[in-house]
Amino acid sequence: MAASKQNTTPSVHPPVGIPSYEPKEGEEYMSEAQLEHFRQILLAWQQELMEEVDRTVEHMQNEAANFADPADRATQEEEFSIELRTRDRERKLLKKIANALSDIENGDYGYCKACGAEIGIRRLEARPTATLCIECKTLQEIKEKQMA
Repeated sequence: MAASKQNTTPSVHPPVGIPSYEPKEGEEYMSEAQLEHFRQILLAWQQELMEEVDRTVEHMQNEAANFADPADRATQEEEFSIELRTRDRERKLLKKIANALSDIENGDYGYCKACGAEIGIRRLEARPTATLCIECKTLQEIKEKQMA
């Protein structure tokens, strides 16, 4: 089949290139500088995901072909299906990013939705959309395993 393969690896990790935040001595948790740091991470990630959506639309329009060979047609449909599932996961991630940006605006960012404790700079660096502290997240995962 002559169709070109597009990179469909989901961008489930925050963008690289933004250095980790190093809190200053005595700096208050979720200071303006910290909030701005995470706002920049979230905005860059959001932009990256939106660009990926545009690339997918363009790819699917340009690569769509009606192959005579059923195997080629099936391969193309499977590639498109995988791409669309990836974009759907990223759509859900975009919603989480929007919620995190909203939390920054209303002063709730960086605090656990379950217990109100600080989530922590390092955890937010790894997962900027985190809404639970590590203890509450661990408890949630244990409960999910018990329910399965």
